[in-house]
Amino acid sequence: MVKKLFPFILLAPFFINGCGEKSSDTELVVYSARIEELIKPVFDEYTKETGIKIKFITDKEGPLLQKLKAEGENTPADIFLTVDAGNLWQAANEDIFQPVNSDILSRNIPEHLRDPENRWFGFSERVRTVAYNTEKVNPDVLSTYEALGNPEWKGRLGLRTSKKVYNQSLTAMLIEEHGVDKTEAIIKSWVNNLATDPFADDTSLLEAIAAGQCDVGIVNTYYFGRLQKNKPDIPVKLFWVNQNNGGVHVNVSGAGVTKYSKNKDEAVKFLEWLSSEKAQSLFAGLNLEYPVNPSVEPDSLVKTWGEFKQNQINVSKSGELQTEAIKLMDRAGYK
Repeated sequence: MVKKLFPFILLAPFFINGCGEKSSDTELVVYSARIEELIKPVFDEYTKETGIKIKFITDKEGPLLQKLKAEGENTPADIFLTVDAGNLWQAANEDIFQPVNSDILSRNIPEHLRDPENRWFGFSERVRTVAYNTEKVNPDVLSTYEALGNPEWKGRLGLRTSKKVYNQSLTAMLIEEHGVDKTEAIIKSWVNNLATDPFADDTSLLEAIAAGQCDVGIVNTYYFGRLQKNKPDIPVKLFWVNQNNGGVHVNVSGAGVTKYSKNKDEAVKFLEWLSSEKAQSLFAGLNLEYPVNPSVEPDSLVKTWGEFKQNQINVSKSGELQTEAIKLMDRAGYK
């Protein structure tokens, strides 16, 4: 009897593995321009829930994009994750992604926050709006991006450098909304109202607003959140611009499946999971951004900033018109 049963005993583990959950040997590779502290907890949670390991490499978006292009079909990367729709558009334009048709992603992510050809998808939303000094500015006098060029803001406006993609993307979106000539006039009016030279980053700009070096400025909301968390009494607040004409401009952090992914099905499943309620809260909350999934509430601190109407122009325009935006900013004297 022992001899007859022995082959079945040996085979039993293979039948069990075949009928059970996916093997933990499955591994996804992610190239990420989002820093480790903002993505590792997300990857760890996915591994905990599914058993699928995620190996990731972090770097600036430029070097990662060049790495993907150099590796070509030999790349180990299944997913490219980066910040700003302008960078996502560039990656798609350089044939880094492959289209993904997913009812789950289409349902969870609003149309204006994903690529029209479904090559990439936004997974957290960042809003670029006005911050102001509460001791020097009555918010009732604030209204739009365009109005920051009015004479009343002469010597009172602060901006981040035009060399950063965030301002290039905002300018590109303004071009799509207003056309080149009107946008150039807007940017020139901002430059004429500057209180000082443009700042290297949004945090420096926010600190300058708090110190009274300038009274208003244009920033990404999560920078304000980080500062507010460390300095709850900082005399700075956010104002939602353009609420009566188009809405405040938004951007995304997002990702897509690489053209030469060796694990496309698993990569798509991960992106679908990333658009789910639990993952959205984690992914957006880690950086005090907004979830793209409309059914998910933002972080409790973010929620205190109030509700706003957002512009519905597809964020891909920030990449499509980026070259024109850079040229325009240079002509306008925006350094």
